[in-house]
Amino acid sequence: MAKPLSIQLYTLRDQIAADRDGTLTRLAEIGYRSVEPYDPTGDPAGFRKLADELGLTVPSTHAYALFSQDAGEVFDAVRTVGTDRAIIPGGIEHELFTTREGLQQVADQLNGFAAKAAEHDVLIGYHNHWWEIEPRFEGRTALEVLADLLAPEVFLEVDTYWAAVGGAEVPALLRTLGERVYALHVKDGPGVKEQPHTAVGKGTIDVPPILAAAPDAVRIVELDSCAGDVFEAVAESHMYLTDLEGRS
Repeated sequence: MAKPLSIQLYTLRDQIAADRDGTLTRLAEIGYRSVEPYDPTGDPAGFRKLADELGLTVPSTHAYALFSQDAGEVFDAVRTVGTDRAIIPGGIEHELFTTREGLQQVADQLNGFAAKAAEHDVLIGYHNHWWEIEPRFEGRTALEVLADLLAPEVFLEVDTYWAAVGGAEVPALLRTLGERVYALHVKDGPGVKEQPHTAVGKGTIDVPPILAAAPDAVRIVELDSCAGDVFEAVAESHMYLTDLEGRS
């Protein structure tokens, strides 16, 4: 694993809301050396100071705030937390992914964000769920069609679990998307919608071939929900992926 294993902090949103500093400290104690914030606008300077103290890097951040806050302020916060990559993780109508006209609207919106981001030396990415995978256009997923419509600088963060739930053969999808893929959300679980996730390696997802299909992508653990103790799950995920990629 060339880059440090990261974790999407949305996994621990409740714990962060209660005790941000203690939660980040515990993640560092587990062995994580990288984190992906879900909202960079909440005390970005304080976050960066603590991350530096803990030795945590920030490869990217989600930036849902772009839909509701001043773009310049959001991009300034993105840079302050320590990255130049802002990811749109949702906020776009699902129905737009079911037609080519809708996909063009999505691309225009993302490309517009990218143009604004460039003024702040920030890159824009997009994070999928299942609704960008299920619609098919002559055998291609909506995500693949969308990728062709995006400006070259717009990157993808592929959520490998939701891609599988949406019906994709994930390694093949990653190979098709190629260098457009900057990061992977690596998660595991029963492989169906609306069910809690598990530690990576404890569910139904065949993780090794997925990682092998995108060897240079940043690996980011995420559990949208967890039936058991979330700290145990993220620790088990860290152990599994560290061991798996250490043997590859």
